[in-house]
Amino acid sequence: MTSTPPPDFDRETAVHPRPGEPGAYDADLPGAWKVGQGINGGVLLSMTARALSAELGTPRDDRPGHPDPLSVSAYYLSTATAGPAVVRTETVRRGNSVSHGAAELLQQDPETGLPAPRLRVLAAYGALADQPDDVRTSAKPPALAPVEECIGSHAAPPEFRAESPMLTRTDLRLDPSCVGWAVGAPSGRGEMKGWFRLPETRDPDPLLLLTVLDILPPVSFDLGVIGWAPTLELTAHVRASPAPGRLRVIHTTRNVAGGYMEEDAEIWDSADRLVAQSRQLARLPRQS
Repeated sequence: MTSTPPPDFDRETAVHPRPGEPGAYDADLPGAWKVGQGINGGVLLSMTARALSAELGTPRDDRPGHPDPLSVSAYYLSTATAGPAVVRTETVRRGNSVSHGAAELLQQDPETGLPAPRLRVLAAYGALADQPDDVRTSAKPPALAPVEECIGSHAAPPEFRAESPMLTRTDLRLDPSCVGWAVGAPSGRGEMKGWFRLPETRDPDPLLLLTVLDILPPVSFDLGVIGWAPTLELTAHVRASPAPGRLRVIHTTRNVAGGYMEEDAEIWDSADRLVAQSRQLARLPRQS
């Protein structure tokens, strides 16, 4: 009997315990998720979070397992490239409702041959299934055009597709109001929003949300500043396990100064729930 292979996203972000090294996991950074000069930061975050889920999700020392990221703060230290990597985790504290962990993603530096840190993470983990259902919020889902009226990644400029192979890994549909940058007419609002799902048959889960928080084109595009905008720091809050179906995603910025910008992101699921939020600090694309 042939087993069903895992969905592409799970295979591409898989981590495998390293024999003889507790807390260490081997990984293979997927070139299919390249954007600009490196691997998409959200995918790196999902991969690192997967290793922490394996560590903190296992009950130990009379404490329950906490498999789900609740709050994750990540610093991006250097550009990650396709190929082998290792995630080293540390259990900082185990609690009854929340546990804390740290992790570092490393790759061998091709020049020195030494391990080079790509990403460092400090996170709080829990069990989303145990959280109360009570929600009190003034937030509202972003207004989006119907999916069939939104612009798919196949319509991106050729030079942008060439720099971003990850466009082939997503079913991302941008709202028509925020694609003027592609024809030299950005809106100037500093906003990106659209519909997201994976092309394979796979419902969203908390680990995928960490990728989706960094999936849209940089909001600087909507300000007329085109180019790679590398993330320096990103803090994500996962509020609930998402319902099956497409996700609605919005990124905004209110302040661009000193060559940097903040990007605030929200993800809403098909049940109209705000399931994840983040803020990141990114460097503005360098203009020649």
